Amino acid sequence: MDKLNAMRAFNAVVLEGSFTKAAGRLDMSPQLISKYIGQLEESLKVRLLNRTTRRVHLTEAGQAYFERCQQIVQDIDDMENDLSNLQTQVSGTLRVSAPMSFGIHHLSEPIARFQDQYPEMKVELLLTDRKVDLLDEGIDVALRIGHLKSSTLVAKKIVPIRLVLCASHAYWRRHGEPQDLTDLSKLNYLRFTYSDLRTLLLDWSSSMSSQDFNSDFSSNNGDVIVNLAIQGRGYAIQPTFLTGAAIEANELQVLEKFAIESLGLYALYSHREFLASKVRHFIDFLSDYYGDTPYWDRYCNSQRK
Repeated sequence: MDKLNAMRAFNAVVLEGSFTKAAGRLDMSPQLISKYIGQLEESLKVRLLNRTTRRVHLTEAGQAYFERCQQIVQDIDDMENDLSNLQTQVSGTLRVSAPMSFGIHHLSEPIARFQDQYPEMKVELLLTDRKVDLLDEGIDVALRIGHLKSSTLVAKKIVPIRLVLCASHAYWRRHGEPQDLTDLSKLNYLRFTYSDLRTLLLDWSSSMSSQDFNSDFSSNNGDVIVNLAIQGRGYAIQPTFLTGAAIEANELQVLEKFAIESLGLYALYSHREFLASKVRHFIDFLSDYYGDTPYWDRYCNSQRK
């Protein structure tokens, strides 16, 4: 027996006063309504309704059952409506994970604008360069930079992330601009801990290894690496969302001759089906905010004119 539908049928019969009207209210046949009532009475081992040719009347047991049954059905309807609103309304708390440097430089303004547009939204932002477990840590959406490997998570690309090889003008003048990988290997590489030259340089030679490159500094933070590059300590391979301002201010010079594969900023979430409205709207908002060519890459267009 479908207990919930049987309870709905019973409520409708009591409120409408007849099986026929209850059937019309619930868009069921009178026969199905009668079947549900019979199943309820059989299950409860009591008579709930006294039936006449014109009207139905509640028994004492039926009256007691109706009072509780009506509240239960109403509570269930309210719960389903609340859950449905979570899927259709942009409200509640959104927990977002993002890389440290990207979040510091490029998430404050879009999050502020997102909350201006959706004032019922609360945002909790976790900045970390480790890969969080969305389910274990209760994260709604994780922003990650790189090439995504196969995963049980659903991913949507938000914006391309361009990498450049750059150093200060003083560094290039002092050491000369490298013409090939052999020249480059003799200079000082400010190494980002989480990346490997072999995965960055497209013209990498199979005869070379990471150990062939000089490096007296490494860090797991791109901001520190960019600042050291500005101070002339060596060259860096960093994303334009960190180097763009320094390049535009003529503090760093890019060497375009070295081909570097672009990465991507991806939004990861757990399920494609029944995606919460707050997650879908946040991802779409970020995509529109950054656009196909993000604002930190505009210096490239001006340089090439």
